[in-house]
Amino acid sequence: MLIGQLADALGIPTATVRLYERKGLLPDPRRAENGYRVYDDTTLARLRFIRTAQAAGLTLAEISSVLGVRDDGTAPCSHVDELLATKLADVRQRRRQLAALESELAQLVDRSRQLDPADCAAGEICHIFSTSTSVDESTFG
Repeated sequence: MLIGQLADALGIPTATVRLYERKGLLPDPRRAENGYRVYDDTTLARLRFIRTAQAAGLTLAEISSVLGVRDDGTAPCSHVDELLATKLADVRQRRRQLAALESELAQLVDRSRQLDPADCAAGEICHIFSTSTSVDESTFG
């Protein structure tokens, strides 16, 4: 199949296929006499894997490492398990950070609704963020 057919089969732009080739995620395709790229079903399967792995949160570098293990003739299952376990831990950490941020924002909104703008001192930019609030700056960074 040609690059357009391959891309259409997965609902991706042809530029994405070319990018994956440049990044080494796809092997160099066979070329027809007219110079067009010609792909087979193994490339289609590899692209499906790449798209599924991306949907699971793996980066192209991580996907490349999985493909490298497979291309060396080894089943990459334990490597994938490690990558996914790391991603899951990252997601859980991010959820904790977002929950803390949500709490801080809710406190600030509550505070903002209790304060009178007329009470804001001339030296303050906005008294919602006065030093007496409990905002943890590390939550935002």
